[in-house]
Amino acid sequence: MNVAFIPVRGGSKSIPLKNIKSFCGKPLVYWVLKAANETSEIDEVILATESETIRSIVVSFGFSKVKIYDRDIKNAQDSSSTESVIQEYLEYSDLTNEDNFILIQATSPLLTSRDLKRGLKELTDNDSVVSCVRSKRFFWDKNGNPINYDFYNRPRRQEFEGVFMENGAFYISQIKSIRKSGNRISGKIAISEMPEYTGIEIDEEEDWIVAEAIMKRILSTQIELNSQKIKLVISDVDGVLTDAGMYYSESGDELKKFNTHDGMAFQILRERGIKTGIVTSENTKIVENRAKKLKLDYLYQGKKYGGKLEAVEEICKLENITLNEVAYIGDDRNCFELLSRVGLSACPANAIEKIKAIPKIRLLTKNGGAGVFREFVELIVNDSDS
Repeated sequence: MNVAFIPVRGGSKSIPLKNIKSFCGKPLVYWVLKAANETSEIDEVILATESETIRSIVVSFGFSKVKIYDRDIKNAQDSSSTESVIQEYLEYSDLTNEDNFILIQATSPLLTSRDLKRGLKELTDNDSVVSCVRSKRFFWDKNGNPINYDFYNRPRRQEFEGVFMENGAFYISQIKSIRKSGNRISGKIAISEMPEYTGIEIDEEEDWIVAEAIMKRILSTQIELNSQKIKLVISDVDGVLTDAGMYYSESGDELKKFNTHDGMAFQILRERGIKTGIVTSENTKIVENRAKKLKLDYLYQGKKYGGKLEAVEEICKLENITLNEVAYIGDDRNCFELLSRVGLSACPANAIEKIKAIPKIRLLTKNGGAGVFREFVELIVNDSDS
């Protein structure tokens, strides 16, 4: 059994009644409740609060899986730890040691059911899971010593793996682990990576403004996605279907590493009658062979900068569709024009900043070559099924 637990108290010094303050037209706590309620793998969603006001507002949402737990007032103080209310609830509940416990924080409104599904999958071979974002910032200690890089060999951002930072969205453990350790996570811990923009913590009014702006952008993209029918999905190659690495054999032959999950994604689209293609600035036999194996409808190679847009416009004429019915994923500056024009655009987590800054682009969680095209396709397919 998978149980989500969301502790919410009425008091907040930084932002009064923060958890029920309107965020993008809904009380803040609504968004994490919605994400948990829509996650099919979660059986129950427990909201723990001492506030009658919060209780009545949450009940009005009408979420089928949500139940209210009246937390003890002594565990709802400014000095109260989250672990204290977790232990209180576990003493009250009839959950078994084999059940899974998903702690979700109400101050993470950017959390989605996809994030929770991904996190629960990570638990399979681990004792606990913690949600994190990848930070590519350079950190220093108070004594002027670099923590995560060598300033004499400053890495380029696209080559820098960075470090992972907790974003506080969720923590998953088996009940027996929590009872034994007294902590939300313990043992062998896995990281479940979420998009970089989910790293914001809503503690001050300024944080609220930034988070709400991000959420409005996401919601507007979802509305646009819901209002259209994608009929053609196009992908770049290097940095999307591959990790952008340059591999050579001893004889000097160029090699590329593709991800099998991405290969299955093309098949998923084909089974649904959605046309597929590759448009790339490179021109190699490797890509030609890969396109044949994937049974793609279109392959355009050697298309640099504006040539990519021209190629897709040509396909649109052949298919009698518009650019608004096209989805494209790219990662570098030669993808910019096409990404700015199609109906649905996306980029890998390690795309360059110029691409990430394109209005309404979907920032995916995976890097190029790590199954990011599959993630993009699941976004399209899941939306069409909803």
